[in-house]
Amino acid sequence: MLYKIIFTIALLTSLQLFAQDNSTTIKSEKDLMGYINDITVLDMNNKEVKLSDYNGKVLLIVNVASECGYTRQYTGLQEVYAKYNPKGFEILAFPCNDFGGQEPGTNEQIQNFCSSKFGVTFKLFDKVKVLGDDKSPLYQRLTNNSVTEKGDVKWNFEKFLISKEGKIVNRFRTKVEPTSEEVISAIESQLKK
Repeated sequence: MLYKIIFTIALLTSLQLFAQDNSTTIKSEKDLMGYINDITVLDMNNKEVKLSDYNGKVLLIVNVASECGYTRQYTGLQEVYAKYNPKGFEILAFPCNDFGGQEPGTNEQIQNFCSSKFGVTFKLFDKVKVLGDDKSPLYQRLTNNSVTEKGDVKWNFEKFLISKEGKIVNRFRTKVEPTSEEVISAIESQLKK
């Protein structure tokens, strides 16, 4: 009888500890939905980059394309990058071919195009999918969080602002220019924090 009581107490204690650990894990996963720190991406040289490496920096993440009517936004992006990079700002550009096949090139072609046509010096990453079942984990998080508007990216050059802690804080649709007052004030606000 004593063994049954001890066994029952041990079992109940184990179940209670398991339930606490499980609820903590679920809460942590839920908390992560508004952050990108735990995500790893590939750069243009196919090397893994942990987005947590950017902790302490304000980020603007953009899906880009070389043959889009908005490709001229590279000029504004480079201008914003040059001005704010010394203050702790980075632009992470992710080429994407999801919209009308407007980014058909290889990573090398994309890199050459961006540097020769627009003088781009910010970081370009491996081509990603921002739509559908193959949507990258980064874009799954950017488009489905409790902070910004939920829903798919609608076109190239959509922008997401990320805080120094890796939190998704703003979303700017394609037509919002990178040099607009709306984007600049949001960047400056995050840099002051």
